[in-house]
Amino acid sequence: MTTTNERRLRSVDLARLAGVSTQQIRNYEDAGVLPPAGRTASGYRVFREDHRRALLAFRALLRGYGPVTAAQIMRAVHAGDVPGALALVDAAHAALHEERLALRAAHRALEALAREDPGPLPRAGLRIGEVAGLLGVRTSALRVWEAAALLTPRREPGTGYRVYGPADVRDARLVHALRRSHHPLDRIRPVLEELRREGGSEALRAALTARGEALTARTRAMVAGAGSLSGYLGHLDGSVDGAGPAADGAGSPGAAGPGRQGTDGRDGGG
Repeated sequence: MTTTNERRLRSVDLARLAGVSTQQIRNYEDAGVLPPAGRTASGYRVFREDHRRALLAFRALLRGYGPVTAAQIMRAVHAGDVPGALALVDAAHAALHEERLALRAAHRALEALAREDPGPLPRAGLRIGEVAGLLGVRTSALRVWEAAALLTPRREPGTGYRVYGPADVRDARLVHALRRSHHPLDRIRPVLEELRREGGSEALRAALTARGEALTARTRAMVAGAGSLSGYLGHLDGSVDGAGPAADGAGSPGAAGPGRQGTDGRDGGG
């Protein structure tokens, strides 16, 4: 929503506002992150309030959605496809929700394992029937879990019989605990991969706690980014009048504001 009496802004004004180079501002315009800029008779770019708000919205989206998705969202907006832009926002939140579900499943599995005291294994290598007896499941269940790549017992040379070591039994207990909580097999696999990568339940618990904190921080960044995007969309359709963080640059790097710079319409490099 541009008016003819709006103050002109240069590339350097926007660059200082966002804490980036003037070349980056030009790259943003070329990539569709910013709406097309006007040009002076001598060919210099002229930016206005729409561009300032678009820049602030994009920089806010960057923190939670990442550069690829943030750019896709802004390009969709400037192509007139607001539903498509919002679908990208929805998809990012849905993916984050899936990460939270997997994290919750891992925590529940660790809690289930902590409540159990399996005691020492009778010997180092167990047959499938012995493992089934320890867990109280059918041997067919162990075969299904193996077919789903959740268990990988070694095979005995010559006979081809499955041999379950301590780590295999641990994995089987974890799968069993999650299956009793009705977790699907594809959601159990990431938990096992984390357990194997971290090397033990305590290390995994610490890793899960750190991941939970990171997810919370990312969620807050996504919410803030979505709010800034909403403010920008409101500006474009005329439903906001310039109030709020998206309008005044609050929280943005180098937010001294372009109003302190010259307004001769030149962008310091075209």
